[in-house]
Amino acid sequence: MEDSKNQLYLNPYHNQDLGDLSFLITGGAGFIGSNLVNYLLRYGAGKVRVLDNLSTGFMKNLEEFESHPAFEFILGDIRDPEICRQACQGIDYVSHQAALGSVPRSIQDPLTTNQVNVEGFLNMLIAVKDQQVKRLVYAASSSTYGDSKELPKIENRIGAPLSPYAVTKLVNELYADVFRKTYGTDSIGLRYFNVFGPNQNPEGAYAAVIPLFIRAILNGNPPLINGDGSQTRDFTFIENVVQANIKALLFPEDLPHQIYNIACNERISLNQLWAQLKELSGTDPGQTYGPSRAGDIHDSLADISRVRQDLGYEPLYDVKKGLAYTLNWSKDKP
Repeated sequence: MEDSKNQLYLNPYHNQDLGDLSFLITGGAGFIGSNLVNYLLRYGAGKVRVLDNLSTGFMKNLEEFESHPAFEFILGDIRDPEICRQACQGIDYVSHQAALGSVPRSIQDPLTTNQVNVEGFLNMLIAVKDQQVKRLVYAASSSTYGDSKELPKIENRIGAPLSPYAVTKLVNELYADVFRKTYGTDSIGLRYFNVFGPNQNPEGAYAAVIPLFIRAILNGNPPLINGDGSQTRDFTFIENVVQANIKALLFPEDLPHQIYNIACNERISLNQLWAQLKELSGTDPGQTYGPSRAGDIHDSLADISRVRQDLGYEPLYDVKKGLAYTLNWSKDKP
């Protein structure tokens, strides 16, 4: 497993020395956060502090870094303003990945989703402002496009939200924009499109589709596909997302608050995705179909021209390359 993980991030996405810089990764024990920790420590960051309450993250994602002299861990919740203030002390850059994800979870429990994603985000913005952090880069979401059927999705054209989760992610963008205009707080939002890769959890009621499909392949079980499988997504491998975060965090110019799509500009249906995994694995356990999920859109595709132009983002992994890597990594897991 170690060798497999170390095949990622072989080339840097920054061109400065990180040795004098300090980073806070909220949600750093989670899927995306732990991959950011991996990158920053690999390239010699002076300090990488993680804030996580371990509600959806896991210490096993960080165990290889626990003895690293530049690594710090704070067990705490972004719903606590004092914890956020303490976590931001002495920090240059904040990568805010902490959130309660999942549209279905937000429909089942809109109150907790709002408390974490809105109140927690506001706590972090205030802490970033008060502790004079240089920049906040935060996880926004493609769910913000809501009921807009326009393809590809362009940052300044959104529809009405379709779930409580989508509402919270739109509110994040609004708050960040107001803090920039009111207090000068430097922030960039990255609208992720269906991220997948190593450290993504296949367990639980709200697991994402790719880890569920891979687990089905490895166990020889037919997966449940919600709807008829014709719905399409712009699936995005984790290294592409880490690239975008690093380039956004360390972008040398002072920008107004910006929102960027982070994806591959590649549209694939769930049926095509399952077919690719069967081809890669050389197995076919079949599949079953169930009802569509409430709050889900049918089609998604990102326009990534803005982030390409502004930040120099260029996705290195298409879906098939990312699937092959993730499948091999999952085979190596204990």
